[in-house]
Amino acid sequence: MANIVHGELSYQVIGSAMEVHRTLGPGFLESVYQKALAHELLLRQVAFAEQVPLIVRYKEAVVKEAVVGDFIADFVIDTCIIIEIKAISTLHPKHEAQTLNYITLTGFRLGLLINFGAHSLQYKRIVK
Repeated sequence: MANIVHGELSYQVIGSAMEVHRTLGPGFLESVYQKALAHELLLRQVAFAEQVPLIVRYKEAVVKEAVVGDFIADFVIDTCIIIEIKAISTLHPKHEAQTLNYITLTGFRLGLLINFGAHSLQYKRIVK
């Protein structure tokens, strides 16, 4: 795991997401998976924050304030991993781009894009 960015912590998050998907299956709203994943992370004692507003900066200037509905990270795990969750039939490259934008805004190196809406849990590690 030495070469994997935040390997152990990301495995804990993915394992938590797998447990949520195994228990609930596909078909619920994203908000249901958000709360279930938060509960599972608490059970596993993983430090996180939910619905974290992000600020867009350009050359040290704030060009977009953090406003509800804009640039909200579903989870920030242990101040080093962004989690973006979806509940859709299949992931699209625009979701990867969104996650990459979020890790760029935070200066983090890792984002996890997790989709609960497919028959099997889908996830992608996005490293910057």
